[in-house]
Amino acid sequence: MRFTKWGGGAHYEYPLTYLGVDTHGHWGGGRAGTRLAHPGGGFVSAIDWVTLFPDDRPWSASFYDGHENQVSVFVDMTTPPVWDGFRVGLVDLDLDVVLLRDGSLFVDDEDEFAAHQVSLRYPREIVELARRSADDVITEIAAGAEPFATTGHRWLRRLAHTGHDRDVRAQERSRPLS
Repeated sequence: MRFTKWGGGAHYEYPLTYLGVDTHGHWGGGRAGTRLAHPGGGFVSAIDWVTLFPDDRPWSASFYDGHENQVSVFVDMTTPPVWDGFRVGLVDLDLDVVLLRDGSLFVDDEDEFAAHQVSLRYPREIVELARRSADDVITEIAAGAEPFATTGHRWLRRLAHTGHDRDVRAQERSRPLS
């Protein structure tokens, strides 16, 4: 997964496991312990997550487990995803729609969006795309629309189950035959 900024500058890059596709788009999963790199640093995720890359929408949506995180859904406004085999790239357009576990729903990074309109010289069409996408996503989440209501968290449970199956198979392979 590779996010860039407008003009090609590096933003975030990290590995995801391709999980599959459904009517909403392509799904990838990340595990606790995954390093997310960005210019000047990065961090190691403490939790598992899944990310949806829709085929025809200019955003990506990540869904998080509730045990150690107050964020339930985090949607980055982007250019539409571009695939190269199993690699996906997007241009981050700053605005994020965030749904917290307590039900709070808001658009984040308005200040960064305003600053980058000037410093990164966003074309008018890109400004309108990001704003329209954020408005659409916040409306859809507030209405309980999919994939935001339950689909993303089902994929997250699938990721957790897949990991458990792998652990069980590894244990079975290492168990002595009797």
